[in-house]
Amino acid sequence: MTENAILQPSDQPLTISLLVLPQASILEVASALDPLRNANRQLGHEAYRWRVVSPDGAPVPLTCGIELPSSGPLSHAVGADALIVVAGYRLAEVATRPLIRELRRIASRFQLVGGIDAGPWVLARAGLLDGHRATVHWEDLEDLAAAHPHIDVIPDRFVIDRNRVTISGAAPAADFMLHLIRARHGAALARQVAMSFLTQARPGHEPQTAPLEPDPALDPRVAAALARMEARIDSPETAADTAVAVGLSCRRLETLFREAFGTTPGAHALDLRLQAARRMLTDTRHPLAEVALRTGFSSPSTLSRAFRARFGHPPGALRA
Repeated sequence: MTENAILQPSDQPLTISLLVLPQASILEVASALDPLRNANRQLGHEAYRWRVVSPDGAPVPLTCGIELPSSGPLSHAVGADALIVVAGYRLAEVATRPLIRELRRIASRFQLVGGIDAGPWVLARAGLLDGHRATVHWEDLEDLAAAHPHIDVIPDRFVIDRNRVTISGAAPAADFMLHLIRARHGAALARQVAMSFLTQARPGHEPQTAPLEPDPALDPRVAAALARMEARIDSPETAADTAVAVGLSCRRLETLFREAFGTTPGAHALDLRLQAARRMLTDTRHPLAEVALRTGFSSPSTLSRAFRARFGHPPGALRA
C-alpha cells in the first residue's frame, strides 16, 4: 500500500470537500467531520477545513429525517485537497448519470478521492477504483466484487491505495480521520482527539466484522452459538450441530437461549436469516431466487412462506 501525500507530516491547512448524497447517514457525516473539528480545537488553530456539497447544491435529506445544509453543488468541491463521497441508501436514484459524469470529470483535481459506506459504489460506477484495492460496507462486499471485477475488494475497515481511500462505514470513518490526524500531526494529537470521544482508533486493516467483546451477561457458550449463526446466514446449520460445536446438549442450549432471549436457537437463527433477506430486498435489486440462496433458503417459495409468517406480508411487498 502506498499512502497519499496528504498523509504525511505537515503544518499546512488541509481542506476536505464532503459530497453528501441523499439518504446518507448523519452518523457518517459526523464521524468524518467531528474529529477534524476537535483536532482544530486541540491545536488552537484551523489545521483542517471542510465544505459540504450536494449533487445539486440543495440541502440533503438524511436517513434520520434531518436536512443537511450544503455550501453548493459538486462543482464547488473543486479547490479542496480531498473529495470524499458519503452515500447510503437508494443509490439507483441518487447516484445519477450526470453526477457520475461530473465526479469522473473533476476527480483528477484532488490529491485524494474517497468514499464512505456506499460511497465506494459511486466511485466504482465512475471508474475511479479500477485497478485499486478498496472496501465497502460488509453487506455489499460480495456485490461490489462481482459487479466490478477490476477492483480488488477486501473486507477491511478502510483502505488507502495511492490517491484513493474507501471507508466501510461510520465508525471506520472516524478511524480514518484519526489516522489522518496522526499522520499529519502525530500520535499525541490523535490520541487526544480519540479520548475526547471516549474511543480509540482501530487500524484500517482490521476486518469490519471482527468479534466484539463478549457480553458479560451472556453465557460464553451462548455467545459462541450466536457467532456461529451470524457467520452462517447463507449455509445454516441445525440447532443440534450448533449445540455440539459449543459443547452443549441440544436441550441445554435451548434452555440457555430461552433464558437469555425468550426463544429457541432455531427460531433465533431463522430470524437472523429473515432479517438479512429483508435488508437485501430493500437495499438491492437481487432476484428473489438469489436472496433466498444468500440467506440459506432452499427456494424462493420457502423464503416467501417464512417471510410472510415473520413479517405479515410477502417479500414482493417491499419492492412494490
